[in-house]
Amino acid sequence: MNVHTKKYLIDGPVGKIEVAVDVPDASRDGSAAPRGIALVAHPHPLFGGTMDNKVAQTLARTLVQLNYVTYRTNFRGVGETQGTHDAGIGERDDLRAVIDHMREQPGHADLPLVLAGFSFGTFVLSHVAARLREEGRAIERMVFVGTAASRWEVAPVPENTLVVHGEIDDTVPIQSVFDWATPQELPVVVIPGAEHFLHRKLHILKRIIVDAWR
Repeated sequence: MNVHTKKYLIDGPVGKIEVAVDVPDASRDGSAAPRGIALVAHPHPLFGGTMDNKVAQTLARTLVQLNYVTYRTNFRGVGETQGTHDAGIGERDDLRAVIDHMREQPGHADLPLVLAGFSFGTFVLSHVAARLREEGRAIERMVFVGTAASRWEVAPVPENTLVVHGEIDDTVPIQSVFDWATPQELPVVVIPGAEHFLHRKLHILKRIIVDAWR
């Protein structure tokens, strides 16, 4: 993502998992402690999704700007992550392994946790978050972009989840997101004129997230 991005491999349930971490400037130079830790999950790996996807990178950059030590990871079979695509089931275990790794870093055991996903990543993260909540493990907030409600069974999310969707998304029609959000009484922030990958709208996504944190 930038010159300070550190990429490396960790052990996962079926082999190595590739992760990338970005540390806020204030935390890197020691002038301030991080506000929390964040994990970003990328879109569908069978359709070109990687942790370097532009929406995933925008999520990560924005969270770093908000002073979170931010991790991205490649799903199974992408980049240097081992294993084969498991339709979002085994991927849940992989993200749990990444979160455990994040917590194991010095000073990070008790920091607030943010989970942010795009498209397929929202589906996987929704089930990871549900399991964490069942275990009594706190999540500060979640950010879902292009929530894949028309394609997979996205689990219910906490009421403070920020849901952002493009008005003219033809990959995940916005009505499917409304249908998923309505029973939860969950607001959906709509970006006018935006399609699934938010081409030329990423600056708006960043602004929405920053404003939500104020």
